[in-house]
Amino acid sequence: MNKTLLITYPYKDSIDEAVALAEAAGYKVVSIVTQRYLTKSKYGIGSGKLMEVKSIVDSLKPDAVIFDEVLKPTQEYNLASTLKVEIIDRERLILNIFERRASTAESRIQVKLAQLRYEMARAREKVRLAKKGEQPGFYGLGRYEVDDYYRDVKRRISTLKSKLESVAKRRALYRRQRIKEGLATISLAGYTSAGKTTLFNALTREQHEAGRGMFTTLSTYTRAISIDGDKYLLSDTVGFISKLPAYMIEAFRSTLEELTFSDLVILVIDASEPMENMKKKYESSISILNELHVPEGKIIYALNKIDLLSNEDEVYAKARYLGLDSSLRYDTGMDSMARYVAISAKTGKNIEMLLGMIRRFVGEGYNKVIGVRNGSVEHIDEVTYTGRVDDDEIMSILGLDQDEDSSA
Repeated sequence: MNKTLLITYPYKDSIDEAVALAEAAGYKVVSIVTQRYLTKSKYGIGSGKLMEVKSIVDSLKPDAVIFDEVLKPTQEYNLASTLKVEIIDRERLILNIFERRASTAESRIQVKLAQLRYEMARAREKVRLAKKGEQPGFYGLGRYEVDDYYRDVKRRISTLKSKLESVAKRRALYRRQRIKEGLATISLAGYTSAGKTTLFNALTREQHEAGRGMFTTLSTYTRAISIDGDKYLLSDTVGFISKLPAYMIEAFRSTLEELTFSDLVILVIDASEPMENMKKKYESSISILNELHVPEGKIIYALNKIDLLSNEDEVYAKARYLGLDSSLRYDTGMDSMARYVAISAKTGKNIEMLLGMIRRFVGEGYNKVIGVRNGSVEHIDEVTYTGRVDDDEIMSILGLDQDEDSSA
């Protein structure tokens, strides 16, 4: 495992998240340097702190320095020139994790698009610096090559966007089909590592890999579940994180649109965290859902990991801290008003309550199941196949070609 020195903010939640991100990207953090302000003009940090970092780098010889903030190209270059080591800012770190986690053709296209958009902003600066003659050979590019590089990035972005637009059109087709067939859709959302995939496994009785660090899920998984004999489609989606730039959300829009068009979104919240940490992550998640135009009325809340709390009543104090009225708790006798429930996806505690909430919110009008007969979607009284249903299978059921995705 490569070694890294981490520069981050002097707050426990910032340090914990930055370390988790570094580890998810394959780095072992051997030293942490903190500073309250990481946006100073020349290096991101002050000159005194820079000398402290240089001393540690010279001593420990890390493979990279991870900077837990977004750096401008000139700041990145200034740091690299002084420290003589690779510099990775927060956005590039997240992109590196996405690249490691991408396991489907669609997610790989999305990651590549986000990477190129990240590079596009830097390409403009590379062009400017190269034309001024200040940094020939910046990132290995000669003065006369950088314009060609810039044009090539734009061309590749256009190609990838076209591929994702094709995927989005296909998703829209099978969304219309499942609406026609009366199939309600439920999506899990939440901050990365909140326990979405563990909850998905609990509800579907499957065993998708969970708990191996941040961003376990990059692709959307969709499966059929049964509640009181009625069938629904449940999707697990990519986790959220704070300071996620607009271009990353845009790159993953074809996947995140599942949240926009779902009949119900379950926002999974890690209730085992300290209140301030939990609230920051909750607010980041709500902000992204707002950006995706998910109506508040379609959201219910699963306060997860109550098995890690010493006192279960603690979770309700945390719910109040988030602004969730205690009268909206599922087990208060006001079930018709309930919007949140405390659960443990790991132990299964209160999962039946969550299923009851899903049933009530989605309603009884969606009582069909996907069935396959001669390659078509059938009604429940004609079923010859039920069970796991993923995006590829749905597209296959609807007669949608997968070749373009698999060859991307």
